[in-house]
Amino acid sequence: MTSETPNLPTPDQIRRSPKVLLHDHLDGGLRPGTIIELAREAGYENLPETDADKLGIWFREAADSGSLPRYLETFAHTCAVMQTKAALTRVAAECAEDLAEDGVVYAEIRYAPEQHLEAGLTLEEVVEAVNDGFREGERRAKANGHRIRVGALLTAMRHAARALEIAELANRYRDNGVVGFDIAGAEAGFPPTRHLDAFEYLKRENNHFTIHAGEAFGLPSIWQALQWCGADRLGHGVKIIDDIEVAADGSVKLGRLASYVRDKRIPLEMCPTSNLQTAAAASYAEHPIGLLRKLHFRLTVNTDNRLMSGTSMSREFEHLVDTFGYSLDDMQWFTVNAMKSAFIPFDERLAMINEVIKPGYAELKSEWLFQQTASTSGSVSV
Repeated sequence: MTSETPNLPTPDQIRRSPKVLLHDHLDGGLRPGTIIELAREAGYENLPETDADKLGIWFREAADSGSLPRYLETFAHTCAVMQTKAALTRVAAECAEDLAEDGVVYAEIRYAPEQHLEAGLTLEEVVEAVNDGFREGERRAKANGHRIRVGALLTAMRHAARALEIAELANRYRDNGVVGFDIAGAEAGFPPTRHLDAFEYLKRENNHFTIHAGEAFGLPSIWQALQWCGADRLGHGVKIIDDIEVAADGSVKLGRLASYVRDKRIPLEMCPTSNLQTAAAASYAEHPIGLLRKLHFRLTVNTDNRLMSGTSMSREFEHLVDTFGYSLDDMQWFTVNAMKSAFIPFDERLAMINEVIKPGYAELKSEWLFQQTASTSGSVSV
């Protein structure tokens, strides 16, 4: 394969490719039909639509506002129906099933336990219900011929004051389904430094954490997440582009923060479609991922909220293939980056890369090469 004949994947090959997802919210990925059924069971009468197709459209349109605070408002409905053990387990199981069907082989799914206590559950009961759901989803996926492993990230809401409590909860369950910690919510006015006690605790415990930063606020948010808090990864991080200058002649100059992020190989959890919805990027073509890929930042591709964005990992890669001409080699690069950046032990990450991801892409590349050869020779109709 040469640069003149890139191995551009078809939509079917994208779907079948092994993918790794690091940034996906449990309460942002429900099936519309499940929301309707759970709302009926819970007596929740505030849904804007009671038809599954129309409800799915409503979520996408409501989220497509260009405002992060407005985008976050859509979660009031999903969280409202996720207040019992049964509901949490069902949502988590369906999440794992849906991702596996889309070719995801490893996923870290984040949620905020503090948002699921309205019906009397304890924080521990929330975590255990979600863990049960992920394990059930993994079993169902295996029965359907798919392989997936799901780890949980416990999220604290940055506008609240429970970060240390949630960090301690994440540490207690770190060997039982939970792989790390996160903070989320509106960035403006709620800097990560408000939760330094939680991050200091996690560092003392040698635990992993990511921080939503550089999505809606900018470079100070990224700087604080890294230099004050010590984040292992950056959730989104698209605003790092503000520290990169591109001259008229095409030459590129990195500022000190951008250089630090690249030099230290700090993973950026890019979510292209979501970033367009929240106005962190104007279009796929203008999304920073294009330039950052050329500059070899540690980039990963993610969904953020599959329901609100009407997306999946396959759709995210389809957009990137269509926009930037990314090949199977590029897809493998993004996927290996994500697996390298996961919060599970090194030997387990390496096994996933060498035993699942690389063989999966090798098979797809061989398939592509055969199709191209056959098409050129005319010996086989493809």
